[in-house]
Amino acid sequence: MFLTRLGSLNALAQTRSQRFWTRWLGSALPSADTLGRVATQVDVEGLRAVQRQVYTRLKRGKALPPPVHGLIAAVLDGHESHSTVRRHCAGCLTRTLHTAAGDRTQYYHRHVSLQLVGADWTLLLDAEPQRPGEDEIAAALRLLARALPKYPRAFDVVLADGLYADPRVFNYVCEHGQDMLAVLKDNHPALLEDARSLFETTAPVSGRYGPRTCQWWDLTGFTTWPQVAAPLRIVRSVETWTVRRQLDQGVEEQHTEWFWVTTLTPPRAPTGAVVQLGHARWAIENEGFNELVTRWHADHVYRHESTALLVFTLLAMLCLNVFLAFYRRNLKPAARQAASRLHVARQVTSALYGGGHATASRAPPETQPVSAVPATA
Repeated sequence: MFLTRLGSLNALAQTRSQRFWTRWLGSALPSADTLGRVATQVDVEGLRAVQRQVYTRLKRGKALPPPVHGLIAAVLDGHESHSTVRRHCAGCLTRTLHTAAGDRTQYYHRHVSLQLVGADWTLLLDAEPQRPGEDEIAAALRLLARALPKYPRAFDVVLADGLYADPRVFNYVCEHGQDMLAVLKDNHPALLEDARSLFETTAPVSGRYGPRTCQWWDLTGFTTWPQVAAPLRIVRSVETWTVRRQLDQGVEEQHTEWFWVTTLTPPRAPTGAVVQLGHARWAIENEGFNELVTRWHADHVYRHESTALLVFTLLAMLCLNVFLAFYRRNLKPAARQAASRLHVARQVTSALYGGGHATASRAPPETQPVSAVPATA
């Protein structure tokens, strides 16, 4: 269902008459209700083990090269999959909405995901749901406690937004031999004020981030955040670039300012590398959550039950990773230039409705292994 981007269990059930299922499963496809019910009983650790197999094969195949600066990042971020005021389950989080008609209780689910970011690739590793009565940091710590032992050499630094500039996260990551980098915002006013005052007396260094011209400040040895045991370093980047407006073709100059707090040392990560890593955090939004929601229907509530929601999220991540591996590693550059990822995805869907490859459809069912996938899929 996810690989063919059908979008619902009912849409999947409408393909039950296709010969593909008889050949691949050896029996008819279960109904939509059965699929949803079984999803509540699936062992999520089994799905995570499959995800580790995908990572291991890509790693052994030299398909996960590091960026120019040599540091592979693991991006940590939370995502709210859906919200409603009508239906809820035992795993729902709650919040109060103040409306003109009075206060209403809203139910929602949120999970924290971990994504690898390398030279020209991304790979979603795992997800952990936020439980009722806890904050997002607690879910992130559970995710890190599982991911760090299982992917000990997969990444060099953990990236996160300002919410994760939390001593619990920094100390946990550093205690396990990794570095941490997070956006520094107004949630740490003392540390931010200390950094601004020191940067005012320090000359910036000119640099570039893509098409942007930058002014960089980079200082170490901050002690204004005593809850973090590791030495802290703060990098400031003031960036300028131009945008041509489509309406009047006018050129408009844009400016932005970023602060990052990190445990990376200057010898390991120069200022330019820290800036690149700081901006790489957006990969989990653009190439992770947005891609899953827009193209893969990952936020659809296939079954409103906490285990089922996690199962479908992990399946969506797994299918995205497998599809991207096929697109980037199996298709030659000329084929990728001629066919977009959406076009290839539609070809996969057409193979399901068309019954698979013609040669495979003529083969007797007993001669094909159950795990065989048609060549066009």
